[in-house]
Amino acid sequence: MSSETPLLIDELETADMLIIDDLHAWQFALNETLLDDADAAAEANQPFASEDILLTIDLVDGRTRRQWQFSYNQIMEAQRQPDGESWLLEGPHRLQCLSAIGGEDENE
Repeated sequence: MSSETPLLIDELETADMLIIDDLHAWQFALNETLLDDADAAAEANQPFASEDILLTIDLVDGRTRRQWQFSYNQIMEAQRQPDGESWLLEGPHRLQCLSAIGGEDENE
């Protein structure tokens, strides 16, 4: 078991679906260029911060289109909740990352 503190950014990179404010969202995007910049800074052992948008979430709630956008700094400042499954972001917004469960196809 790892003793490292989990980061929301790591969960987002492997998520297939999100739950934000109790709504399921499968349409979301991470700013890959910003992630590359953050990775480069980490490899160079340099601090990194940015107010640029890292995460955009889109969904339709009934007939209403809803969109959320969070900066790199907001994602990095998210607080893991005691349930161990969700994060609290500025707003406040509760976010949970979900991964798809897949099976292997024996014919492949």
